[in-house]
Amino acid sequence: MKPLVFSLHPLIYIPLFLLYLTMKKKIVVLTGAGVSAESGFSTFRDSGGLWERYPVEKVATPEGWNENPVFVNEFYNGLRHQLVNASPNEAHLLLAELEKDYEVTVVTQNVDNLHARAGSSNVIYLHGELMKACSSRDPEDPRYITELSTDHLDILPGEKAGDGSLLRPFIVWFGEAVPQIEPAAEACQKADIFIIIGTSLQVYPAAGLIRYCPPGIPIFLIDPKEVGVPHNLHVTVIRDVASKGMRKLVEMLRNKA
Repeated sequence: MKPLVFSLHPLIYIPLFLLYLTMKKKIVVLTGAGVSAESGFSTFRDSGGLWERYPVEKVATPEGWNENPVFVNEFYNGLRHQLVNASPNEAHLLLAELEKDYEVTVVTQNVDNLHARAGSSNVIYLHGELMKACSSRDPEDPRYITELSTDHLDILPGEKAGDGSLLRPFIVWFGEAVPQIEPAAEACQKADIFIIIGTSLQVYPAAGLIRYCPPGIPIFLIDPKEVGVPHNLHVTVIRDVASKGMRKLVEMLRNKA
């Protein structure tokens, strides 16, 4: 008995080819505090940044929380009040506009919601979200993750989550696992273009995401300061602040299209 052989009619290949031509390329963007600096939202590491005014061990570690949860919540309450008065800047808006021509995934180390407010539809938050609160017993339990609003920005002293534990900021602190690193790495593995904006590439595991990108894809870095990148990678550096750098990058992408 002869084996069955299936073949596609030649006309079938035409729509398949057209489908291939219309498929959007995948862009993955890794952003850090520098992309939000122009929105007036405080960065953590730069000169005059938050770590100079608030010791990291007091407000961004489980030990700091255990020592003084009221102080920690007051710190993040203050950040929320600052955030609601900030607006997405041109860099956020240009990244959102890229979705017209590309499939864009934003992987951000920032805890603000400025990418989403600018219109980016696929944002992976590596370090948590400032406008959310969670259980201090199990921060990743989705049953007890709550959205905060402009009408309820503050976590009050003694306020409890649904499981009876103290309500805490939905932030990944130093020494804690980074649950979203796996979906971020998976996105990087599928990237056709990788963009880095406003990050020092000093904080791991986020800094290691560049290693997950397919070999040879275009990599762009936007930052006014010198940033160390792996020597074996060819990176196009745009030495400028986020908004001006994004304008230049959009033009470069148009010219390559």
